[in-house]
Amino acid sequence: MIRSLFSFVHRLPWGLVVPLCLTLGLAPFRPPHIVEKLQMLFQNELRRPIDWLDLFLHGAPWALLLAKFLVSLFGKRGF
Repeated sequence: MIRSLFSFVHRLPWGLVVPLCLTLGLAPFRPPHIVEKLQMLFQNELRRPIDWLDLFLHGAPWALLLAKFLVSLFGKRGF
């Protein structure tokens, strides 16, 4: 299961992951929504389900970018 997840992330093209971060990950752009949600998280102000959903949706591309980077970095050596 884990190996297939790593394989999936490894096969994702950088040309898809980076634009996802720059569009969905940062939208709306003034200020970036993910920044607002992270501030709310650190101030313990995420109380409504819609706030958690926003954090997940705007944070998912960044988590995918981090996963892609780590798999690319350590993928040759194995996890």
